[in-house]
Amino acid sequence: MLPAMAADTSTIVATSGGFQRGRRTDVAFAPLILHAIERSGVSGRRPKMCHVGTAMGDQAWFNSWVDEAGRAAGFDIAHLNLFTMPPVDDIAAFLLEQDVIWVGGGSVANLLAVWQVHDLGPKFRAAWEAGVVLSGVSAGSLCWHVGGTTDSFGPDLRPVTNGLGFLPYSNGVHYDAEKQRRPLLQKLIADGTLPDGYATDNGVGLVYEGTEMVQAVTEIRGPGAYWVSRDGDTASEERIEPRVLPGVE
Repeated sequence: MLPAMAADTSTIVATSGGFQRGRRTDVAFAPLILHAIERSGVSGRRPKMCHVGTAMGDQAWFNSWVDEAGRAAGFDIAHLNLFTMPPVDDIAAFLLEQDVIWVGGGSVANLLAVWQVHDLGPKFRAAWEAGVVLSGVSAGSLCWHVGGTTDSFGPDLRPVTNGLGFLPYSNGVHYDAEKQRRPLLQKLIADGTLPDGYATDNGVGLVYEGTEMVQAVTEIRGPGAYWVSRDGDTASEERIEPRVLPGVE
């Protein structure tokens, strides 16, 4: 089964953003989510977006917020809930029916453990290779990479190194918003715990075609993206200026 609409190339939109306060709803889809939909190539019908809330334990209240945001945006929303059981027998086919898969934030360590139990890695890869856009925020960004930094284990950040690895890089999220993020990511790259990789300030996303990062985009003026690489016994950082997305004031 092929998706109703497929991106021209295998695409991942990995972000530190995507939601905003709604005018009449608790949350609304911000430009980063809208950009993920645009990258899918869908036209002439309502976009199909699958929300994956594993990192927050599939909270019903947040699912309802996403449903409201979807109705306001004119999207058809589905949820891949894994608590207490998946919603369908054939998860692989379910994912192939979507235009975009959006993975929410929370505990990336718990997310990866639950996904392994359900053998989701190969299913997500099949959807990605078929043209379904993989995307997400925070844990939903880290998961597609080799690893990064996480507060899954407590308030002091620690490395996570067992990401799905579709993208052969490390990933730093909330790079400007939590003071531990930047120095720890650089330390982990410098000592070889993590490979070279990309980081995003809040509001910024990375667009990958295949495994190549082709563009940084932002829904907030001012924040940036970064390439962080090992340089001897230290790490160097290069800012990547993101393109401001439509609708940003």
